[in-house]
Amino acid sequence: MAGMRGWMRGAGAGLLLALLTFPAAAERIVMDSAGRRVAVPDRVERVFPAGPPASVVVYMLAPDTLLGWTRAISPPERPFLPDRYAELPELGRLTGRGNTVNLETVVAAKPDVVVDVGSTAPTFVSLADRVQEQTRVPTLLIDGHLADSPRTFRTLGTLLGVAERGEELARYAETTLAEVRRRFDSVPEDKRLKVYMARGPRGLQTGIRGSINVEALDVAGVRNVAAENLGSGGLVNVSMEQVLSWQPDAIVTIDRGFYESVWTDPLWQGVKAVRDRRVYLSPGLPFTWIDSPPAANRLLGLRWLGAVLYPELFPEDLREETRRFHALFYHREPTAEQIDALLAGSRPPG
Repeated sequence: MAGMRGWMRGAGAGLLLALLTFPAAAERIVMDSAGRRVAVPDRVERVFPAGPPASVVVYMLAPDTLLGWTRAISPPERPFLPDRYAELPELGRLTGRGNTVNLETVVAAKPDVVVDVGSTAPTFVSLADRVQEQTRVPTLLIDGHLADSPRTFRTLGTLLGVAERGEELARYAETTLAEVRRRFDSVPEDKRLKVYMARGPRGLQTGIRGSINVEALDVAGVRNVAAENLGSGGLVNVSMEQVLSWQPDAIVTIDRGFYESVWTDPLWQGVKAVRDRRVYLSPGLPFTWIDSPPAANRLLGLRWLGAVLYPELFPEDLREETRRFHALFYHREPTAEQIDALLAGSRPPG
C-alpha cells in the first residue's frame, strides 16, 4: 500500500487534466462484484489487469483485450501459450503484495478499463476507488474466489463483450465444482485425509482458514491441518515442530525446490506424509494448479487433488482432462510430452 500511495502522490495535475480532455465514448453502467456502479465504454478492447488473477482470467476469456501480464511470461511457461500472447509485455501489478505500477504506466497503456479479480473486502474496494479517481480509468473489482468461478466468468464475460465465451467457461466451472464436491463429500468425515499445504523452499509457509491460497483444499473438503490448529487468517509461517505435531497424511506443494529436497531432509523424515511418500508437487505451467495465482487455473487443480489424494474416487484419465482444459482455457492444446512433464510431480520420485 505504501508503494500505491507513493505513485498517487506523484501524479501530476497536468496528467490528470490531459485525461479529462479525451473525447467521451459511448458508455454503459455496470455493477461490479463489490456493488460499485461504474461507467465503462460500450466496447471494451483494452484491459489493464490489476494483479495476476486478473491477467489470467482476462486471458482465458478475451486474450486479445489483455494489454500485458503483471509479470513477463517465463521461458518454461511460453510453450503453453500461443506466441502472440506469451510475448505480451510485463506491466507490473497494482494490487497485492509488492505493487510495482505507477500512475504513468497505467495511463500510457491507454486502457478502456482496469480489472482486479480477487477479494472484494473493503481494503480492495477502497483501492479500486482510488485507482479510478486518480487515473480516470473505469476500475472494476470482480470476485475471484474459486467457488464463485462461474459467476466470475459470466460477469467479466458480459463486461468484455464475450458473454457466450463467458457462459462456456462458466458451465465448465459449474460442472467441475459440482462433480468434485459430490465425490469428496462421499468420504466420511472420519476418513478424510489430513493435508498440509507447503509453500516456500523450506515448506514452512502455509495458508489457514480464509486464505485464498488454500481455497482448493477448502473446496475439496480435506482437513487442512494448519487451519484446524491455527484458525482463520491468511498466509502464515509455521515451525517444523508444529508440522510434526500435526502429522499430515499428505502434503501438497507448488515449490519444486521443497519437493525435491523433502525426501532427504532429515527434519521432514518424522512426518507421516513423507514416510508414506505422499508428497505431491502441483503442476505449474503455465500457471500453478492449486495456488498462485489464485484464479480459475485452480479448477483443473481440483481434479488433480482428487486424483492424487483419492484415486479410487477419481479414476478418469487426468491426461485427457489436462488436454481439454488447456485447449479451452489457455487457447493451446499441450503435446503428450508436455502433459507427461506437467504430471510428473503426481508420483513420488524414484
